[in-house]
Amino acid sequence: MSNDIQQQAAEFRKAFDSLLNETQKVIVGNTEVVEGVLTALFAGGHVLLEGVPGLGKTMLVRTLGEVLDLPFNRVQFTPDLMPADIVGTNVVQEDPQTGRRSLIFEPGPIFTNLALADEINRATPKTQSAMLECMQEKQVTVAGKQYKLSAPFFVLATQNPLEMEGTYPLPEAQLDRFLFKLMVPFPKRDELGLILERTTKREMPQVSKVMGRDEILRWMGFVREILVAPHVQDYAVRAVLATHPESEFATDMVKRYVRFGSSPRGAQGLILAGKIRALRADRYNVAFADISANVLPALRHRLIMNFEAEAEGVTADDVLTDMVAKVAREVPDFAAR
Repeated sequence: MSNDIQQQAAEFRKAFDSLLNETQKVIVGNTEVVEGVLTALFAGGHVLLEGVPGLGKTMLVRTLGEVLDLPFNRVQFTPDLMPADIVGTNVVQEDPQTGRRSLIFEPGPIFTNLALADEINRATPKTQSAMLECMQEKQVTVAGKQYKLSAPFFVLATQNPLEMEGTYPLPEAQLDRFLFKLMVPFPKRDELGLILERTTKREMPQVSKVMGRDEILRWMGFVREILVAPHVQDYAVRAVLATHPESEFATDMVKRYVRFGSSPRGAQGLILAGKIRALRADRYNVAFADISANVLPALRHRLIMNFEAEAEGVTADDVLTDMVAKVAREVPDFAAR
């Protein structure tokens, strides 16, 4: 391992920890959630945050927008929101000198580096679908013309649980475009007390900008240089294949409760997130444990459960936890790698 790679890895860990520490000046607890958001950031992916109202999902995204020196826009998703309200539209403009009228493109709020899609599941499926091209192709198409979004481009979306009133389930195609789906839990007793300490006094915690556009792009490129051994990559492949009921690697729970398994994007998420976890652990190659540690956030939203699972209260997390345990048994000395 060259000294240059070691030095860059050390700088990356320092940069990651600086972002984490600065964000947690405002966000109490939920360390795993914050780490997941930052992991997706450096992996170049989007994040879906799910939890009941009032848990700080929007505050987390807003704080990240303050910590990162990037243009930041917020879109409040509502049932009457239209696709043009997100991506933009052509408007008529009149030349003050000649009086001639022409159509010009007026960019929507999605033209930014960090986009907060707040309560994304409160908009109709038609409006939600406007995000598909943005999230995958990093561009929008209006009236047959493509407009590129500037890099880096991240969508951080929040949603309330689907069983709550006034929400629309996200289409499977859109869910698949999120690198991670992170569950935001209710704070513990001591965390709730600290939240009150920080939010009920005259002065609110303030954060400083830690990282800008060029540095983010630099680390996004560096992450992809980390090596993945063929047998570790095959472990990620088998983990994804094991989510498909018809696969030879499928577990009994998958065969019983899953209709459709993860797409190849799930495997990409496992590898990229595994690389970042390895770097944070001061390693320069991905281990089996790096893959398994990211199975839940990378795959939970990519599994489509069947009616039997719904009737028995079996979740995607239950199936994936069982699947990881079964796949890990096939790997010698799993815990040590």
